[in-house]
Amino acid sequence: MRNIALSATEQLIDQARDEARARAQGVTLNDEFREWLASYVQVGHGQTAVNCFRSVTHALPTADAGRSFSRDEMNER
Repeated sequence: MRNIALSATEQLIDQARDEARARAQGVTLNDEFREWLASYVQVGHGQTAVNCFRSVTHALPTADAGRSFSRDEMNER
């Protein structure tokens, strides 16, 4: 198995680790990422990106819930 490095804000990582759903299912961030990566290679890349954004909307601040992001905002680093 190969390792890769990912980056995210501390707050986002903490929220993901504390997510009640993940704890209840006994899954780790690595488990979730592996599942996402497997689906990424199985589905067309464009549709996968849409699915990915939909799957992480629970991590967004509630003030942004339902808000559409511009292309620049989504690609902001």
